[in-house]
Amino acid sequence: MRIEPAIDQPAGALAALPGQTSSWSFANRCARGLWGMVWLILFRLSPRPCFGWRRWLLRCFGAKVHQTALVYPSTRIWAPWNLEMGEQTAMAEQVDCYNVAKVTLEPGAVVSQYSYLCTASHDITDPSNRLMSRPICLGPRAWVAARCFVGMGVRLGEGAVVAAGAVVVKPVEAWEVVGGNPARFLKKRELRSRVRLQDQGPAQGKS
Repeated sequence: MRIEPAIDQPAGALAALPGQTSSWSFANRCARGLWGMVWLILFRLSPRPCFGWRRWLLRCFGAKVHQTALVYPSTRIWAPWNLEMGEQTAMAEQVDCYNVAKVTLEPGAVVSQYSYLCTASHDITDPSNRLMSRPICLGPRAWVAARCFVGMGVRLGEGAVVAAGAVVVKPVEAWEVVGGNPARFLKKRELRSRVRLQDQGPAQGKS
């Protein structure tokens, strides 16, 4: 069984003021309601090692999830149909993926626990609080460490690292390490080769 909800991507307002109505379609609201029940009963309560089961549930709701991707039971995903996870990707415990727009994890990308991926905000200059949304993309081997906030429209380049607790609202170049609030450049990421690691032998200082 595969559910293919008719989902719109509204450019108008998400009702915030008295007397306004939501711009989300009826199909959108129904699909999110159904997914919420499935998440609570079948996804959230699934045993931690049952990654294949959770991948299947996400695919039933339109997600594109590689067979090696890992999504943990407490991970919250707002709209599975806006999620794409490549090979060897992961969303850890308590990650909140608010994917009003598409969220993409390219091969090897990882989001650590308690991080928040937020693809939407509101136009504070608009009296109707117009909803704005832009996609988030984590490039190959990018890593979002614990308790980070990644805002709408952000792309992390290949191998980029967001240090724990950082707030990222601008794109991060490939192989850069950023941290702080707002996140700023800390250093370039350099990988030691496997050959060098093997040549080092056992760790020094052990008796």
